[in-house]
Amino acid sequence: MTITTADFSVLTGPARTSHDAPGYLIRVAGARESAAYRTLRHESFVAQQQLFSGSDADDIDDDPRTRVLVAVAHDGTVLGGVRLAPATAVDLGWWTGSRLVVDEGRRKGTVGPALVQAACAYAESNHVLRFEATVALRYEGMFTRLGWVRLGDVEIARAPHVHMRWPIDRVERIVAATKALLAGVLAPLREQSTALGGNGFRGDDGAPVPGTDLIAACDAIIPSMVQRDPEWAGWCAALVNLNDLSAMGAEPVGLLDAVGAPNHSILTRVVRGLAKASATWGVPVLGGHTQLGVPAALSVTALGRTANPVRGGGGKLGDELRLTADLDGGWRPGYQGQQWDSTSTRSSVELRAMGRFVADTAPHAAKDVSMAGLAGTTGMLAEASGLGAELEVARIPRPTDATLGEWITCFPGFAMITADRPGARVAPAGPAHSAVCGRLTTTPGVSLRWPDGATTFAVHSTVTGLGAS
Repeated sequence: MTITTADFSVLTGPARTSHDAPGYLIRVAGARESAAYRTLRHESFVAQQQLFSGSDADDIDDDPRTRVLVAVAHDGTVLGGVRLAPATAVDLGWWTGSRLVVDEGRRKGTVGPALVQAACAYAESNHVLRFEATVALRYEGMFTRLGWVRLGDVEIARAPHVHMRWPIDRVERIVAATKALLAGVLAPLREQSTALGGNGFRGDDGAPVPGTDLIAACDAIIPSMVQRDPEWAGWCAALVNLNDLSAMGAEPVGLLDAVGAPNHSILTRVVRGLAKASATWGVPVLGGHTQLGVPAALSVTALGRTANPVRGGGGKLGDELRLTADLDGGWRPGYQGQQWDSTSTRSSVELRAMGRFVADTAPHAAKDVSMAGLAGTTGMLAEASGLGAELEVARIPRPTDATLGEWITCFPGFAMITADRPGARVAPAGPAHSAVCGRLTTTPGVSLRWPDGATTFAVHSTVTGLGAS
């Protein structure tokens, strides 16, 4: 066949011919399409299969949070649909899919599998952490081929069904991208006894300086953030390092900065943000290094003092896990679902009160929630303690404007995860909210316990590979 310029583009390739076009588009249903979907459901589940008498409608149809995805032909005909909705009154990131239906003439085609795949994608794009469905037994094979996992047998209206789950690896992906490579990369540094914090402190947020009561912490800000939001980058460079000292129970005494910038404007704004943070926390910038005419770069080292540093790996089997976090504020513009900003509107008194929480509480173990999010950071604390962790989803404190999936994977501004014996004394945390939300266990990784008693894994094994501290 000769392809002419009319039906070929170097960008898109040959034009799609009629016989290989899917012939439909999957989208969120409007009012007319929802009505057509309900008609298909009635024909299939009530009239043909007789699974229901009179109507297949239920409370999920009346839930305003329910979303219906439909496959729509080019002429507007609804060929099939499926609905998704949260499984709990308060949305905890556990959703179910149900009432999958396809027009009788299309049941041997691609519409059904496409709707299932679209539902999975829609759930994950809405930060869902657990997605399940109850499937007619004859469709188990299709769901299995699409990657779903069988959980058990169920009977609906005297017909055999299968309870299945779509595996979501949101947390695992973040852990793999931020922390999983550490053990291998840092291996050459581990030959000296005091390297990486030394025995008992390996992998901690800060490192004890041998022979002193000093704690040193160092963090860098990603170059793209320095380039696009320099003043915020300067603020965060101080924030993340002061959080590291706080997690060790150390009182901050000073900061050192190293900043590179391609021009005077970015350099000025980075220093302005750092200076504002320095003044707000009352921690001076003691010195550092500045370079102009280079790619954007920023790192800060923080120094603090404590005679009794709190270990990240000091947790014991059966210890309660407590999240202490500032839930006020909101998503930083440009970082929706990634960076929660509460600290930039706090007073010096409020920030210092939160910063003293770990020192005043003196728990067995503590870590500040960082790039790996709450789930990943909890995994690091558990790993350093030679244990695993279980988080109770319904007990995790979170802001009303953040989904659970966002909250346990974002950088939350100020948040500390601590481990201590049940009933241990807890110091005031200023404006931060504090609540027990899990425990340390013998099972490696981080599991999530749901209100129905089921558990899923956020992290299946270790986070860093550094092992017990």
